[in-house]
Amino acid sequence: MYPKELRYSTEHEWVRLEGGRARVGITKFAADRLSDVVYVELPKVGSEVAFMQPFGVVESVKAVSDLYAPLSGKVVEINQALVEKPEVINTDPYGAAWMIIVEPRDLKELAQLLDAGAYMALVGERPS
Repeated sequence: MYPKELRYSTEHEWVRLEGGRARVGITKFAADRLSDVVYVELPKVGSEVAFMQPFGVVESVKAVSDLYAPLSGKVVEINQALVEKPEVINTDPYGAAWMIIVEPRDLKELAQLLDAGAYMALVGERPS
């Protein structure tokens, strides 16, 4: 349920390193808790995000939640398709529902994130 190649924040975001860039989204746990996602607000390309600071908002029929950057850096791409169809977050949180791609400023921040096992422990799930 939680891909082992990702790193996870305690605020339920994931990050995948791809060369010198980092793809960011929210976890299946967060998507399930939000329920039906109806809106997502993402930063503009070129803007800066800061480690564990809000970079956007996701809204569902149940709640509005801030999105937190798992790494500091410059936003080089946003998932415009997700803005147009935010419900994809509920069906494909680790694939089509990625949110932003960041050029990381400090990869040492990754050490402060959780691996899949630690994230599962955080959310109270056991490995399958």
